[in-house]
Amino acid sequence: MAAAAAAALRAWFWNERFWLPHNVTWADLAGEPGPPGSGLQYPRAAHVLSAFPLALGIFAVRLLFERFIAKPCAINLGIQDSGPHRAQPNAILEKVFTSITKSPDGKRLEGLSKQLDWDVRKIQRWFRQRRNQDKPTTLTKFCESMWRFTFYFSIFFYGIRFLWTAPWFWDTRQCWYNYPFQPLTSRLYYYYILELAFYWSLMFSQFTDIKRKDFLIMFVHHLATIGLITFSYMNNMVRVGTLVLCLHDASDFLLEAAKLANYAKYQRLCDAFFMLFGVVFIVTRLGIYPFWILNTTLFESWELIGPYPSWWLFNGLLVTLQVLHVIWSYLIIRTAYKALVRGKVSKDDRSDVESSSEEEDVTSNSTKGIFSTSSNGSNRLNGHVAAGQWTGEE
Repeated sequence: MAAAAAAALRAWFWNERFWLPHNVTWADLAGEPGPPGSGLQYPRAAHVLSAFPLALGIFAVRLLFERFIAKPCAINLGIQDSGPHRAQPNAILEKVFTSITKSPDGKRLEGLSKQLDWDVRKIQRWFRQRRNQDKPTTLTKFCESMWRFTFYFSIFFYGIRFLWTAPWFWDTRQCWYNYPFQPLTSRLYYYYILELAFYWSLMFSQFTDIKRKDFLIMFVHHLATIGLITFSYMNNMVRVGTLVLCLHDASDFLLEAAKLANYAKYQRLCDAFFMLFGVVFIVTRLGIYPFWILNTTLFESWELIGPYPSWWLFNGLLVTLQVLHVIWSYLIIRTAYKALVRGKVSKDDRSDVESSSEEEDVTSNSTKGIFSTSSNGSNRLNGHVAAGQWTGEE
């Protein structure tokens, strides 16, 4: 009975009328078994399972890369493996911190002040320092960003090299000619599965990486990305999928380059990379994406193959992605505008370390500008690079 229920569920999930255009069946797309070779081959759901061991391999390579390549580079740049100032040992405050709250309210602060005969501001400073001492060091953040930069840079230029010879790169209508009977080449397969495996590795590593305030948002983002890549692979929309992947990779490595320059205290280089990142992000996400990608998925595909249920879902996801592009672009433009006009803006909400300066103890509502204006009037990124907010748009 359980087997019959499983078979019924499988038949419902793989309903041909949802996944495939009219008059096309799964039998038509059976192709040859096994991994893609040189013969006629179409994407199969089982292929995506190979992303899991590859993701574990990528994660292992990352650990080796950070230890034996990124860390020596950071040390050579003068980045020290030292964290924020450690809080003064205090058993009572430590018990409150670990067992009750990491951010006590005013009433609790007053009680602790009386119990310890400490000034309230001193207790606030202790909790701030205690929270910060658990945060990652600049060296750790540099190594993480260097790994991401290396992968994003490599996969983007691999994608450009691959797509340069692909006919659908120059004529997007080629994405739909004879669809879905479009053979899967080994190069296309490895490009797609490598991208999928990398995002699976991000899912794994997110629980060990630097914890930021947008942890849940990034988790959902990675999950949605994995779902979109997997979905487009299983219904053989891989041609247009490669265009989407390459387009989104175009700005990611520039963001990581800006963060690397920031951690190494090359502020002018950091500014240049961030501004370049902003320009590329807006051009690709607000220009090329809607007028090139959405044009072919919405209009050219409608003309050549017509709509069907999974077509609507696929385009719905891509349009939703465009809405996110608009929101992120607005935030980037707003950050740049405030930097140019006012000289400073609100701090990055994703900041990994809170300020513990005396000045901020006195003025608790003061903000740390992402951009600060130097004596010669040039804008510089300060503290955590503003682009840190956009890490999750690859």
